[in-house]
Amino acid sequence: MLDIDTSRLFAAVAAEEDLLKGCTDVPEAVVLAEELRDRALRIERYMAALEVRKTEIAEAEATLRQRLAELKAQKDGSRNQREADTSAVRTDIDRLIAVYDQMKPAEAAAILSNLPADFAAEILMRVQPQTGAKIIAAVEPRQAALLTAQMGARSVRTR
Repeated sequence: MLDIDTSRLFAAVAAEEDLLKGCTDVPEAVVLAEELRDRALRIERYMAALEVRKTEIAEAEATLRQRLAELKAQKDGSRNQREADTSAVRTDIDRLIAVYDQMKPAEAAAILSNLPADFAAEILMRVQPQTGAKIIAAVEPRQAALLTAQMGARSVRTR
């Protein structure tokens, strides 16, 4: 795009002495020259206003680009934090499961019987199958049925 200084172009046209050279005795020419000068001045003001707006728009675009970059960085930071939190939770759950895997079935059954059924079922789903079977065998039959139903419901939801 060519950058032409239109204000100089119009200023040259609006110079009254050039327009009226040899025509000052013709009233129509004087009126026309004044009209042309006024139009040129309006155009100059309009072009100056356009330049101001163009600058404002460029500044706004730069601000928006900067803000977009900041928001993307925040989003990436949030995602990384969530991933780190999720990883930490998984590590904690894995440790908890390892503890239950190492416990005697009767002790694990006593603890799981006092936990909320959905949480206890989640633990039982994650321990080694042989350990889980021994723990369920050590739980009171009514509680074992409830835990088994919870485990089945969880299995259906995850599919």
